[in-house]
Amino acid sequence: MGLLVVLDEAVAALKDPLGEDDRAQGWTDDLRREVQEEISISRSVLRRHGVGMTRHLRPRLDEWMAREDVQPGRLRDLVVEVQRSLVAEARTLT
Repeated sequence: MGLLVVLDEAVAALKDPLGEDDRAQGWTDDLRREVQEEISISRSVLRRHGVGMTRHLRPRLDEWMAREDVQPGRLRDLVVEVQRSLVAEARTLT
């Protein structure tokens, strides 16, 4: 799956209202919006300037999730996959 597809799916999933399970895992509406916005910005940068820009992105989404005490689950897995994909793409360019 391509990097932009992963970002598109994450942005779409994070636009949806939170479910009970999401809230139980530590997600709030504000956190969901903030993470969605961060991923959306990265996606826009890559669309405008190309995937070569991944080497300049420094995603720290895993640290953010840990700081907010978000527990493992659907959205956290999706966000961690975004970070993993960005880091993996950046490594292929160096």
